Amino acid sequence: MPSAQESPEGGEEDVLHYEETEDDAVSPMDLSELLKEGTKESHDRAENTQFVKDFLKGRIKKELFKLATVALYFTYSALEEEMDHNKDNPLFAPLYFPVELHRREALAKDLKYFYGEDWKEKIQCSEATQQYVDRIHHVGQHEPELLVAHAYTRYMGDLSGGQVLKKVAQRALKLPSTEEGIQFYVFDNISNAQQFKQLYRARMNALDLDKNTKERIVEEANKAFRFNMQVFDELDKIGRSLGEEAQDGGVPVHDGKGDIRKCPYYADKLGTASPSCPFHAAVGLARQPLVQLVLAACMAVAAGAAAWYIL
Repeated sequence: MPSAQESPEGGEEDVLHYEETEDDAVSPMDLSELLKEGTKESHDRAENTQFVKDFLKGRIKKELFKLATVALYFTYSALEEEMDHNKDNPLFAPLYFPVELHRREALAKDLKYFYGEDWKEKIQCSEATQQYVDRIHHVGQHEPELLVAHAYTRYMGDLSGGQVLKKVAQRALKLPSTEEGIQFYVFDNISNAQQFKQLYRARMNALDLDKNTKERIVEEANKAFRFNMQVFDELDKIGRSLGEEAQDGGVPVHDGKGDIRKCPYYADKLGTASPSCPFHAAVGLARQPLVQLVLAACMAVAAGAAAWYIL
């Protein structure tokens, strides 16, 4: 997710910003500065995707949040697999912080919370996520110096904007205060996120990279943003198809009256009952052409009878 900064009151006006102010000692040619300046446009586009804007406003359905968590699981599984393979590569080794940063296990906990013990059998990698995963594997195996771009884009965003998204998700989805379902955003082994980000940027700046390689890393970071935006767009399309789902996820909005949780039709959609809802059954039946014809004829007869009665 893009990096972000919370409003002073920490209320609904959660807004995204790019990064915190860098140290005065940073040079414009340092990799951290090149990445910051070189990805600003991509970052702005990412934070203005409909999915991110809706998320920040608390308009995130639980089912969609679950799918986003699935996408993150496959993305970080690929990223951390390639980081493990390149942990001794001098072009990446200084940025290898498995204890502090790795997210795969945290995401597994979130998926277990949302999908149950057999969560692995219930998830699959989406098309947009697979393209992202394929690129990460290609980079890790053929251009490992470019892993810096993917690690920077993901982890620095998680430690910045991710902390705002964590609060929004917990509030909008009514998740437990024990942080179940949002372990992805919890970095237990980082006591001070700001100091850690400064350390990470200093490590990036100390990498022995020539100008051409730095430019390629910035280009790859922009690609990473594009892959993220493709995933966001994919989720947004899915979200539009979930229009009947309630804000807190799981229970669709009932078109009739009464407690929707007691409606067998919706219970059936959630896998908890079998009969159809009489209201929806009637609506569905009324939409059939033959039934509409019969209803029209009946209404004509009834109108004629009423007219005759009045006369």
